[in-house]
Amino acid sequence: MKRTRMLVAAVLAGALALAGCGQQGSPGAQGSGYEPAVAENVTVEGSPTFDKIQQRGRLIVGVKDDQPGMGFRDATTGQFSGFDIDIAKMIAGGLGFSPDQIDYKVVPSAAREDAIERGEVDYYVGTYTINDKRKERVGFAGPYYIAGQGLLVRADDNEITGPQTLQGKTVCSATGSTPIQRVREQNLTDQIVEFQTYTQCVDQLINGQVDAVTTDDAILLGYASQNPEQLKVTGETFSEEPYGVGVPRDDAAFRNKINDLLQAAADDGTWKTIYDGTLGKSGTPADPPQVERY
Repeated sequence: MKRTRMLVAAVLAGALALAGCGQQGSPGAQGSGYEPAVAENVTVEGSPTFDKIQQRGRLIVGVKDDQPGMGFRDATTGQFSGFDIDIAKMIAGGLGFSPDQIDYKVVPSAAREDAIERGEVDYYVGTYTINDKRKERVGFAGPYYIAGQGLLVRADDNEITGPQTLQGKTVCSATGSTPIQRVREQNLTDQIVEFQTYTQCVDQLINGQVDAVTTDDAILLGYASQNPEQLKVTGETFSEEPYGVGVPRDDAAFRNKINDLLQAAADDGTWKTIYDGTLGKSGTPADPPQVERY
């Protein structure tokens, strides 16, 4: 679990993200420069999701836009960048769609299942932890990455050193996220604050309104790298978070197709190329996880 502690320390990002839908532009200075190979004559027999995509002629992909190094939108250029974004582009290429045929729809953590069930997005790539409760409503391809829950605190805070030191402290995370559910289920503290985005939690932390922000350590290190004089990640990780691609629950054909694309990316080196161009800029190596089909 220690390997993810330093994953995005060197991945710098720009200003705060906007909300809503956006369209992918050409790679810029903050992007990895990854361009997927676009497959031709793709078919996914028995997939209503793919049929709808073909009829539309474009993809709608659910993402995050406020997570440096993972899924981030530059406020000036509108460009999306990060590991999750490149994974989404890789999948799009395997489905026969180029980056300029992707519309990114920003969906907060609490609304992900609703967006997938309603067909508002074709698939979702945004630090989306696979778990049994979510499988009751949506399907998952993957995992394509393994992270671990961590804690972000103010740089001068020496009292919080891990989950065992959270009693009496105010902890913030995104509404509906796995990390805040774990804090509540394990009774780590009874002082919990939730917002739609992690950026709001980080602002509250800097302003002294909360004592810690908790989510996956890769995300937290992105925020710490932006403001090292005020923020730090403390302690060891205390969970394992397998990230999956969210898809419609009953579309097994579509899920299996994305699993095939993830496996191919792991086997042919594409996953490594994506990682090295995003999270790997921290200097910490990583290998793709085993795809778990169900």
